[in-house]
Amino acid sequence: MWTENLLQKTILVTGAGGQLGMELQRLAPSFPGCQFLFTRSDLPIENFNAVKNYFEQQQIDVCINCAAYTAVDRAESEKGLAFLVNAEAVGNLAKICSQHKSTFIHISTDYVFDGSSETPYSEEHSISPVNVYGASKLKGEDLALNYNQSSVIIRTSWLYSSFRQNFVKTMLKIMAERPNINVVNDQFGCPTYAADLALVIMMIIGNERFPGGIVNYANAGVTTWYEFALAIKEYTKSGCVIHPVPSSQYPTPAKRPKYSVLDTSKIRRLLDLQIPYWKNSLHTCLGLLT
Repeated sequence: MWTENLLQKTILVTGAGGQLGMELQRLAPSFPGCQFLFTRSDLPIENFNAVKNYFEQQQIDVCINCAAYTAVDRAESEKGLAFLVNAEAVGNLAKICSQHKSTFIHISTDYVFDGSSETPYSEEHSISPVNVYGASKLKGEDLALNYNQSSVIIRTSWLYSSFRQNFVKTMLKIMAERPNINVVNDQFGCPTYAADLALVIMMIIGNERFPGGIVNYANAGVTTWYEFALAIKEYTKSGCVIHPVPSSQYPTPAKRPKYSVLDTSKIRRLLDLQIPYWKNSLHTCLGLLT
């Protein structure tokens, strides 16, 4: 059983105040054989010396890096900060993990793709980000694998949770406040429930033969932001009217990929995994929020 391989492991989770970090905190009691270390601003990953000293003081078996600069639009005007957190700091973490023989797991994004494909993106698909955020995350992938070939990089998409701010919680709020809203209907992707991803990360840690490199993880199925919003409306029985609109009606500083559906066949094969359908996971999350 893969859970037996988790006994006595010390697991560091950086960026533990974010959606995925919070889901890992909620999941942690299910793994009493592990010691979890959850850090937030008390361990800024961009501070190389602070991270180096932390590793020297702790015996860390696994580092799950959930810390990231995620302000997609603001990144266009804060390129230096985005690359510092999403790239340089990731490379440093990977290097330190390699020095301490710690497994390094890093979370990346579907935004490394340009969205021009008409079929789901595999791990081997050509990469060409269309915004600064995506470029910074891609550089982080490159540095992690350059400094530590055994790094596990998980590309995910459209992450949401019952914790922190995200599309689901924003929709719940504005549907309760407004009689009608407009939602973009020409961007296609895979919503991902952070709780599902948190469990998969623990499965990866428990699989001693899981290879280094890049894997995709997202919930099963494809949708648009408009259809995503409709599913939230249907579940909550909201009377709010949702209108589908093209993204051209909502110009943003950062361009978004039109299509960023992830092919998850690799991780399904490696873990013999059945990935939940996105609407089923959405209902689980909404059950906690409503």
